[in-house]
Amino acid sequence: MPLIDMVKFDEKGLVTAIAQDAATREVLMVAYMNRDTLEETLRTGSMVYWSRSRKKRWRKGETSGHVQALREVRIDCDGDALLFSIDQTGAACHEGYRSCFFRKSDGGSWRTAAEKVVR
Repeated sequence: MPLIDMVKFDEKGLVTAIAQDAATREVLMVAYMNRDTLEETLRTGSMVYWSRSRKKRWRKGETSGHVQALREVRIDCDGDALLFSIDQTGAACHEGYRSCFFRKSDGGSWRTAAEKVVR
């Protein structure tokens, strides 16, 4: 069965997409995809997401140059989340960090646990 037929899109037609660095296995970001952006990602090998706030597709790095090249995709046991192993160029986070998970809890307070990516 093709991957696209295994995906359980939610009531808004979206599925959770987790981007993980292929080499380090660091989780870089969590985003969403609809059927069209998933198909485009699988067809082109470049990560394409659905922006819930802008209500439109966005190819990662289209304006920033911080692209994501697909290496592998996995689906979870329920079919409602996808894990993408990717090669990241530059920052994954729109705030300029390599990962969107750059904040760390340190005894009840939050601190920045990463450096911004210099481009």
